[in-house]
Amino acid sequence: MKDRSPVYDANAAGGNSLGPLPEWNLDDLYTGEKAAELQRDMDWLETACADFAAAFEGKMAGLDAAGLLDAVKRYEAIDVAAGRVMSFAGLRYYQETTNASRAKFMSDCQDKITTFTTPLVFWSLEFNRLDDAHLEALYAANADLARYRPVMDRMRAMKPYQLSDELEKFLHDQSTVGASAWNKLFDETLAGLEFDLEGQKVGIETLLNQLTEQKRDKREAAAHELSRIFEENLKIFSRVHNTLAKDKEIEDRWRGFPTAQTARHLSNHVEPEVVEALRNAVVAAYPRLSHRYYRLKAKWLGLDKLQVWDRNAPLPMETDRIVAWDEARQIVTDAYAAFDPELAKLTEPFFDKGWIDAAVKPGKAPGAFAHPTVTTVHPYVMLNYLGKPRDVMTLAHELGHGVHQVLAAGQGELLSSTPLTLAETASVFGEMLTFRKLLAGAKDKMERKVLLAGKVEDMINTVVRQIAFYDFECKLHAARREGELTPEDINALWMSVQAESLGDAFEFFEGYKTYWAYIPHFVHSPFYVYAYAFGDGLVNALYAVYEEGDASFQEKYFEMLRAGGSKHHKDLLAPFGLDASDPAFWDKGLSMIEGLIDELEALEARGAI
Repeated sequence: MKDRSPVYDANAAGGNSLGPLPEWNLDDLYTGEKAAELQRDMDWLETACADFAAAFEGKMAGLDAAGLLDAVKRYEAIDVAAGRVMSFAGLRYYQETTNASRAKFMSDCQDKITTFTTPLVFWSLEFNRLDDAHLEALYAANADLARYRPVMDRMRAMKPYQLSDELEKFLHDQSTVGASAWNKLFDETLAGLEFDLEGQKVGIETLLNQLTEQKRDKREAAAHELSRIFEENLKIFSRVHNTLAKDKEIEDRWRGFPTAQTARHLSNHVEPEVVEALRNAVVAAYPRLSHRYYRLKAKWLGLDKLQVWDRNAPLPMETDRIVAWDEARQIVTDAYAAFDPELAKLTEPFFDKGWIDAAVKPGKAPGAFAHPTVTTVHPYVMLNYLGKPRDVMTLAHELGHGVHQVLAAGQGELLSSTPLTLAETASVFGEMLTFRKLLAGAKDKMERKVLLAGKVEDMINTVVRQIAFYDFECKLHAARREGELTPEDINALWMSVQAESLGDAFEFFEGYKTYWAYIPHFVHSPFYVYAYAFGDGLVNALYAVYEEGDASFQEKYFEMLRAGGSKHHKDLLAPFGLDASDPAFWDKGLSMIEGLIDELEALEARGAI
């Protein structure tokens, strides 16, 4: 079959010998804004939503098992069609967020789909009013219907917090000019920022990349330039955070959520006490993890104190070697294949069929993600690949997400979606496989030390830093409930968690107080961040089981990924003998990070560093 993947020539565009980088081919969704198939799906959606409401609104209580199954399947088909349109519109927008035409197209699609789907608001409201005994009888009568029970249980978890039908419809209609509009303002503002880098205008991804440069003066200049531009735009970022936090507080209050975090815990299908156990275990481990590691790093860098621009600095003995795209692909796929050839095989279409957009380009959204689109198509991975060793690990991470999404697609649209707490499992596991493969191939103690230090830093960024982010969000939302927050108020909240999490090895320059401004998770997905720490701890515990030599581990691992969102975390982890509700579970995961720091200290004691 002919390769349909477009490529971006990073060398011709001023890149550093990265080789041709792939770009998305979105034809599997739609061939363009005016594609006949897209208009067909929009027309079908409008009719299907109206027909669904006519068939089922006010009639849910009288449905038998076959009738309810029919309703579920029709709702799922609508979900697929709407998801396909919005995935196409969203992915095109993320490629070029400063393109007004693409932004308008996405907004227009969102407006239309919101209007089309307003008649569906009754669905969850009426379903949640069904009597428990009646619903149990329906499940017992029809195994195909019972298969959907996990997603139904998650929907019914909202039962105590749902509003009147009229208010729910109002919130649905109002959403396009509410939170989503402020999300869009944040994205466009961030993507449109211009920073000065040695006389050239660059975007935020390029400047953030400078914080990992070998030369300290370049890192320092980048840190100050980031703070300068953040400060210039701080009123906008502050307004976005104030508005979204207040918007959330209003809805939370009307729904009767006991805390600002409740909605996230419900959507993640995780108990608040499990998250609290995770948070407390990580905070208690700060001195044994981040504080201890950064004191080592200060010594290696020959500094009495670290500044924030030293946090992700390469070590003195590291090279500035750029990893070309083809080499990055080989490293990751070899690591995946060493675990199981099938895992590597699942990554091939990402590289060969235009499922990855890798290059840094003007206006492109920062960061990286894997978008599952819909189960009838396939995921797309976005990177901003600059050839750093950490970029290779990001590739391993996002491919893990992509493989997970491909495998879970067999569950169908409603059951494939994995709660955020479990969504990081395959991605972090993919990183671990890649790291262990590289570590096993280390040529000498010095290379081993560099690899170990890099992995520890990644784990600290994933666990310690994300829990600090979570604490910042908790403080932000609590403070906003007391009144409007000035930029200075938010700065102070941000700084209140930094020293605690990073430790006494750090000093903080004045401009660091504004660095909350660019973190997209605070805007797009409040309290998302603890999922990273959850995923890392879970994978560390999983990997320990793998290293113990469980002969059926691969088979159980693939089954876990195929399950998608069809099982609770207790049921998914039980085959491995793990239980996330046990406080000792988190200590087991954190002890793996501590063990890597122990090895670094031992190498230093033996004069290997």
